[in-house]
Amino acid sequence: MIPAEEIVLIGNLKAGEKSDITREFLEVSEEEGFIIDYSEGKAKSFILTGETIYLSMISSKTLQKRMNTFY
Repeated sequence: MIPAEEIVLIGNLKAGEKSDITREFLEVSEEEGFIIDYSEGKAKSFILTGETIYLSMISSKTLQKRMNTFY
């Protein structure tokens, strides 16, 4: 679990990979060690915090619904 106040963005990984800027950002973040993959290689979304990017097998829509449920 990531505290809601730390979340900057919840993004759709497939849509993000279509954007050159987002793809480059994720590639550089991977190289620099800022990405933690909790998706077991089946990432559907990414969660951006101030210091880390988390990859998740849960879709961005589902994560957003869960956030709305709790907050």
